[in-house]
Amino acid sequence: MSNLKVLKAASRTKNIRYAVRDVVVLANEVAKQGKKMLYLNIGDPNLFDFETPDHVIESINQALKSNRNGYAPSSGINEAREAIEGEAERLGIRNIQDIFVTTGASEAIDICLTALVNPGENVLTPSPGYPLYTAVLSKLDAVENPYYLDESAGWQPDVDDIASKINDKTKCIVLINPNNPTGSVCSKETLQKVIDIALERQIVIFADEIYDKLLLNDNEHVSIASLNHEVPIITFNGLSKCYVGPGLRIGWGVVSGNKAVLSDYIEAINKILRSRLSANHPIQYAIKPALEGDHAFLEIVKQKLIRRRDMTVSMLNDIPGISCMPPMGAFYAFPRLHTDKSDSDFVKGLIKEHGVVTVPGSGFGQIPGTRHIRVVFLPPEEVLKEAYEKIGDYYEKFAK
Repeated sequence: MSNLKVLKAASRTKNIRYAVRDVVVLANEVAKQGKKMLYLNIGDPNLFDFETPDHVIESINQALKSNRNGYAPSSGINEAREAIEGEAERLGIRNIQDIFVTTGASEAIDICLTALVNPGENVLTPSPGYPLYTAVLSKLDAVENPYYLDESAGWQPDVDDIASKINDKTKCIVLINPNNPTGSVCSKETLQKVIDIALERQIVIFADEIYDKLLLNDNEHVSIASLNHEVPIITFNGLSKCYVGPGLRIGWGVVSGNKAVLSDYIEAINKILRSRLSANHPIQYAIKPALEGDHAFLEIVKQKLIRRRDMTVSMLNDIPGISCMPPMGAFYAFPRLHTDKSDSDFVKGLIKEHGVVTVPGSGFGQIPGTRHIRVVFLPPEEVLKEAYEKIGDYYEKFAK
């Protein structure tokens, strides 16, 4: 046994981090000690008082009972793809070149990055932004090229920063709208400026719009692909968030723009789609009922989130040394810690002393010298109230 050779992991995995779940390791250790835990770290509505709509569940049950358990077409079943196309057209998206169904929007993003980016090339990613992009780019031996969101402007993308960071190895701009982790919603003016940059520099836009129906004000969500029908854009969405089904693992991508520009890239995407066979077959039958069925449940969801968002912003802003921009969409807030100490240390100490689980802002990216945490305001008000009181108590001690 002494001659055993240690199996070395691939070097491309060294920089893969996923802060949202990484903090759970420490939280689990603390929970084993019997401490009451308050989880504000994972955006899973089903863990709280939100339920997948009955008509979505029933469509899956019927598919299973009908023995629709074989392989699906690699791009997805026709019924689902037609429903996605109809939804895209309702959003104003035209010149659609391809539609494909995947195992969550995460797989769609992974596949599209894999089909586009070579080792050493870079992708403009929002900072703060969802860490999936960083993880996939690391796997591809590609380079993350972060651009900043402007906290003073409600976390709008800094378009001047985007323009200044494009170089001859930049392949695409990622736009998360509404944004995770800040809850910001891009203005139409900002979106148009991003389009202008993409057209001028001839790069693709990845539009991550998984929270598009969870708007917490009277503001309108504008799908960026609706503003220009020539720029190459892939719009990602799915059933995870707006349809309260993250565990269903069904998402999709809609490719729109100039056909001549996109044809080779679309074929590369489809090569990967074919090689992994298909997304979950019976769950695909939930797409049409979700997109075309009764959306009354969404108003109930949004009213809960608005109350919890308002409580979040009010209570966090009442803590001396913490400030919180009001989220306009999704169910996240990204409060700033006005301290020189590490946000990771704050999160660890908060878990150990009070059992409140948040995520350090450094796990999502932030302007150097600033410190944040991400909180998920999905839990009921009584849970949030207790959690924010403990955050206030701990911050007073931490900041000294």
